[in-house]
Amino acid sequence: MGAHSRGAVGPGAPADTARLPPVEPAPPAGEPGPRASGRDRYFDTLRALALIRVVTYHTFGWAWAGLVFPSMGIMFGLAGTLMAKSLERPSGKVIRSRLRRLLPPFWFWGFFVVSAMLVHGWMPGWEIVYWILPLGDPPGNAWGEQAWEILWYLRTYLWFVLLSPLLLRVFRLAPIPVLFLSLAPVLVLNFVWAGPDNRLGSALWDLSTYLFCWILGFAHRDGVLRRLRPALVVVLSLAAVGYGGWYAFTHQADAGTYDLDEIPLAQAFWSAGYVLLLMWAKACFRIDFVRLTRFRRTDRLVAVFNARAVTIYLWHEIALILAVPLIDQFWNVPAFEKWLPLDSQWFVFGIGWILIAGFVLACGWVEDVAGKKKPTLLP
Repeated sequence: MGAHSRGAVGPGAPADTARLPPVEPAPPAGEPGPRASGRDRYFDTLRALALIRVVTYHTFGWAWAGLVFPSMGIMFGLAGTLMAKSLERPSGKVIRSRLRRLLPPFWFWGFFVVSAMLVHGWMPGWEIVYWILPLGDPPGNAWGEQAWEILWYLRTYLWFVLLSPLLLRVFRLAPIPVLFLSLAPVLVLNFVWAGPDNRLGSALWDLSTYLFCWILGFAHRDGVLRRLRPALVVVLSLAAVGYGGWYAFTHQADAGTYDLDEIPLAQAFWSAGYVLLLMWAKACFRIDFVRLTRFRRTDRLVAVFNARAVTIYLWHEIALILAVPLIDQFWNVPAFEKWLPLDSQWFVFGIGWILIAGFVLACGWVEDVAGKKKPTLLP
């Protein structure tokens, strides 16, 4: 099974991690949103909500979270749209730009994770090269698993970036057929050939699971979705969501849960239907959330989430890990023991976000450097 089928934390969970994710490197990750700022606040808001959902899932491990908001499918859909826009420039330049924005924050984070695992007895082999270029799942020991298991998202994102020039060319030959045929690989892996039980197999599962969402981003960028009949979009979306939900609930015995992160085929179809509706609504109704600017604090928060998306994704699991021993120390203070809900998972959630904010301030500047911008505490 793909890396996305790992258990929650419970980031947690896998990376959907809950299986995080990054999450598309900031800028073009943000292209200018409406008007003055040039950024698209609709997409920015979806990305911010996806990151919040990831942290929530990794804190509580709620199986139903992916049904309410399939974060990773949404993230890949948004990234596909931005990649299609960027590929209006030479593909080599675009890929180098994406790598430049993604890898330095990953290396910076990886330095601390790898160092900690070495101190705790990890003996790496040649696979340590994946900590330099994560084309395969970077290795690690059980002690650091909760931190590094989220990297399936970066690995999948990186492969999509590298394959996008070819994928976009194929998509434009026959947009609608290619879009819907992009669900075929996950069907083949699920019913015909499960792939090898190694890094390649994990990559194939994850790429197949989110291929439709990535290409859906192409369809949005090229205006294909705007030309589809509303009734057809609604029927196809509900059919995909219905099949994904039915498959998840009828295969609980196999996975031990109906959590979409543990059932790739269900994740693929549920995400496909859900993200199709979100993308079509954006294209058809030209939703831009420009009114968000009226709420300055909220608008500012959304902007920070997008500018620091990679930092939040990479460091959120470590923040949740550190929250536990930190709260353990609170029990030694009688006033804290009496007045604070130290045994509540919601308290862990709150402390986790405080620590995430600390990591954003302490480490977010790496994203600025990677993007060739002046380093700042907050963008």
